Amino acid sequence: MKHNETTIRVLYKDTDQMGVAYYANYFVWFEIGRTEFLRDLGMTYKDLEQNSIFLPVTEAYCKYRYPARYDEELRVVTRLNMLEQVRLGFYYELIRVYDGRALAEGETTHAFVNEKGKPVVLRKQNPFLWKILLEKVQENIES
Repeated sequence: MKHNETTIRVLYKDTDQMGVAYYANYFVWFEIGRTEFLRDLGMTYKDLEQNSIFLPVTEAYCKYRYPARYDEELRVVTRLNMLEQVRLGFYYELIRVYDGRALAEGETTHAFVNEKGKPVVLRKQNPFLWKILLEKVQENIES
């Protein structure tokens, strides 16, 4: 798996009176994509937290190209694009399903920390997870 694709629908609560999605919702949709990416790897955020690994966001970016509107079906494409000893990064594309138009793209960076918020070296804390993530990053580099 080089990437994960998750389909969502723009809900009424996510829009303004003109039916346009509120800009902060894009980061919620990125989180959905990231969560499903990890689930496809065979782990959940809950699994990570039970192993004392937390992934707070340290950076977030979104480039808005076209608005998402009420009731549109969207595809969130998520890729792991960076892995370092104490952090990792994801790249996202938000695509409108009915016409394939790219509405937005973004990135988030996350630190690996323990339950006290102290950075951890993932390779030492969880060698199994480190190996899986490293393979995914290498797949994306080679393609």
